[in-house]
Amino acid sequence: MPGYLVHILNNHNHTDNNMSIPMKGSVTMSNRELAKNLIDQIPEGKLIYIIPYLQGAAIPDELPNSETLEAIAELDNGGGYTFSGSTEDFFAELMED
Repeated sequence: MPGYLVHILNNHNHTDNNMSIPMKGSVTMSNRELAKNLIDQIPEGKLIYIIPYLQGAAIPDELPNSETLEAIAELDNGGGYTFSGSTEDFFAELMED
């Protein structure tokens, strides 16, 4: 069953929240129903490994603030500054300012 879950997670269309997963026989489950069913099958001792992932997945995607959106627009329009050196060189350049 774990390989089946990985396949579902890797091939899931994230824009389709009502996607149904065909199961053996004539039963069809939603992603939420399948996830709950699979979680119920996980031994209590292994849930400690699953909980952090679920907590991270439950956090809504963050939207960039207005300052970040302005910086992105500036770069998209050919302005701004890009850096392509090493991390060490980048921090050295920051310290110069």
